Amino acid sequence: MKPTRKANAKNRSAIYTRKSVEEGLELDFNSLHTQRESAKSFIAGQQHEGWECLPDHYDDSGFSGSSLDRPALNRLLDDIKSGKIDCVVVYNVDRLSRSPRDLSRIMEAFDEYGVSFVSVSDEATQR
Repeated sequence: MKPTRKANAKNRSAIYTRKSVEEGLELDFNSLHTQRESAKSFIAGQQHEGWECLPDHYDDSGFSGSSLDRPALNRLLDDIKSGKIDCVVVYNVDRLSRSPRDLSRIMEAFDEYGVSFVSVSDEATQR
């Protein structure tokens, strides 16, 4: 059974980040941090609408976007199915997937569980 959102409920937003190569991950501040900070800033700008940033980190470092076999992505999808997430925020849509077919599958799962999706860089372009 699919979870349903209550009216006026908070928008529990999860941030997903991915970096396909491990180069630079040892740095104190790397690409994953940059992606997360951009997404957190976007969510903070939506707090007046009830958005809240979930504390869990869904970070896939060293995993290609051409495969769905990624630990953090699979955990994210499990948490969506469990009703813990209302929205997924990424820096750029290609962080979620580089394959149109796989992206379509992910979006179908989001739709099935009533989860919205925001790509921060695309939102900035539309403004």
